[in-house]
Amino acid sequence: MRALALYGALGSLVLTTLTAAPADALVPHRTHAPGGYAEMLGAEEAAREAASEGISFGTCPEAEGLPAPFECGTVSVPVDYAHPHGKHISLTVSRGRATGPDSGRQGALVFNPGGPGGSGMFFPLLAAIPQWQNLAKAYDFVGYAPRGVGRSAPLSCVSPASFVKAPTEAPEHPSSAYKRKKVAEAKAYAQSCARRAGSDLQHFTSLNNARDLDVLRAALGERRLTYMGASYGTYFGALYATLFPGHVRRMVFDSVVDPDPEKIWYRSNLSQSEAFETRWSDWRRWVARHDDVYHLGRTAKQVHASYERASRRLGRKPVGKVGPGELQAALLQVGYTDSYWARSANALSSYLRGDAKSLRALAEPDTGGAVASENSNAVYTAVECNDVRWPRSWKKWDRDNTRLARRAPFETWQNAWMNLPCAFWKAPSQRPLDVRAARGALPPTLLLAAERDAATPYPGALELRRRLAGSALVTERGSGTHGIGGGPNACVNRHLDAYLLRGTVPARDATCAPRREPAATSGKQARPAAG
Repeated sequence: MRALALYGALGSLVLTTLTAAPADALVPHRTHAPGGYAEMLGAEEAAREAASEGISFGTCPEAEGLPAPFECGTVSVPVDYAHPHGKHISLTVSRGRATGPDSGRQGALVFNPGGPGGSGMFFPLLAAIPQWQNLAKAYDFVGYAPRGVGRSAPLSCVSPASFVKAPTEAPEHPSSAYKRKKVAEAKAYAQSCARRAGSDLQHFTSLNNARDLDVLRAALGERRLTYMGASYGTYFGALYATLFPGHVRRMVFDSVVDPDPEKIWYRSNLSQSEAFETRWSDWRRWVARHDDVYHLGRTAKQVHASYERASRRLGRKPVGKVGPGELQAALLQVGYTDSYWARSANALSSYLRGDAKSLRALAEPDTGGAVASENSNAVYTAVECNDVRWPRSWKKWDRDNTRLARRAPFETWQNAWMNLPCAFWKAPSQRPLDVRAARGALPPTLLLAAERDAATPYPGALELRRRLAGSALVTERGSGTHGIGGGPNACVNRHLDAYLLRGTVPARDATCAPRREPAATSGKQARPAAG
């Protein structure tokens, strides 16, 4: 699900959330270049040209929401790195200058929030948040929209109006008829992507995202890259470290995608659905402890019964455009960040007491954001489907998800439907790249992870640490918020600042106590930003 990287809140930095090698990589090359020899040469050529041209920064378009003194520009990248002088597209870039004295400036810190399909154009805004101000003194904060996202040669698979459909269903154990309907929809979506994008579709890949990142580095005038990626941004960041180890200065991997080629992407999504069941249980237990506030039940089981009661009621009579599917999607956010817990509990409680206003504010689709939602989903689907060959047998999907839904029903099938177009994908698929760095091949890198993260389960951080020799892992114990750098945990932020400002990593893996649980409050809560 887009959970592999795409939600985020300014402050806790989670944006709402993997890869493979191009077809060329299947053919032996005289250099055995990871990702393909022709693509390697093309990336080098594109980076040289970008270094020569640079980026002409100026006033940001109003649509970006970045007033002066923030600046925006574009960088040109080849659609196909095997043909660097062929068709090019422009990626949008944002920048906020370092706020400290020139003597302390350390260059550009490039950020990606995840996705696939998330935009980091907002990143310069974080300089105003206290947890980020030390870093903002030393670094230019640079964000960008990856290929296909936002104004970066936007990809579209269907019309936005047809994409945002509501109200919808969300059966945890769907009928055979419902499954046939969703299979037909997935086939139609895959066909529409192929028809609308044409031959360019195959070039939306994680490897090309990594190559684009190196072109951006060169265009910024940086000899080596300082980078922070969250969620999916950790995956193509790890690809970058494998493809361009000599170009790495410092890299932070926050909420780590498991880079094991065997996990990408099908098994990753199954693991993710199981992890979301755990976080869904965490929220229900928290709500039950505060039954005096929410009146949804004194046990997690009773809270679940309240949710099911609301879902059935919405199935019979939707509220505006909120049906069972919209309720499930809204409450899924409690698995990403506990800053959503109180507002979600309030909305569910109020609805069951006869007041639907809070639920509509929480869950009703924003028709004004239909273009962005469709675009984000198109990029997500294209990248994941192109990165690796997915199982083509519907019987396998049905068997695996039916089995998983018996113990993890909350998100399993919704996640499966989101990814099912990959079973019918028309563009060429790739073979996953083996992410690795021997000791000494890279400078020390820093990994951040929450123990109960659902969008990127914790074993993924352990796997990347094993594959990147010399990396260090900072774990937020007992926490499940997705994206922990620059959030409320001062211990995590001390490690982040020490690394990015001084290059210091813990001698051994470090642990931080969990953040405080959210307070049980009634009334409206601030809605987390979504990517």
